[in-house]
Amino acid sequence: MCENGAEYTDTVDPRVQIELERLNNATDEINRLEVELDECRSAFRQLLCDSTAKVDAIRLKLGMCVERSRPYYEARFVANEILKHTQAAAMKFEKANSAHSAAREMVYLAEQGLGGRTLDPAWQEMLNHATQRVNDAEKDRSTAEIDHRIACVKHEAANAKVQSLQKELKRAITKSRYIMSAFHFSCMIH
Repeated sequence: MCENGAEYTDTVDPRVQIELERLNNATDEINRLEVELDECRSAFRQLLCDSTAKVDAIRLKLGMCVERSRPYYEARFVANEILKHTQAAAMKFEKANSAHSAAREMVYLAEQGLGGRTLDPAWQEMLNHATQRVNDAEKDRSTAEIDHRIACVKHEAANAKVQSLQKELKRAITKSRYIMSAFHFSCMIH
């Protein structure tokens, strides 16, 4: 008996039992996933070691062509990154140009609505707001245009560097492509 005279029962709320079962199941699932993660990490490490060994063997087999052609591949990577930036700058310019056109249209509509009534404060406020939007959009468009031009110049320079390196390192690049295609083929087989 308890202090207040009520009998004490040793029964547990069934909801607690259900939640304990869920907790046990979740713990089992976590443990299973941790084991799977360890196995995947081990397989990755083994694959990385095998790939590194294959690349080193191929590099030794064909000499320094891979190292000699590295500047070309790095330049191509840089040129591709600059191209992405150039495309983003072009999209930004197009968006700013569209915003500028829309703002100019808004000014035109506000001027038409004002219709020579210079004393109508609501239309005057709308015209002022529209004019401010045109000015802001013009600044944005100008900045986006400059950014796009700079990106284009950088892209042209990067492409020129790639072309120059391609001519300069033609033999090494050809050999390294052979190596890389052979390596990719052997990785696909295994």
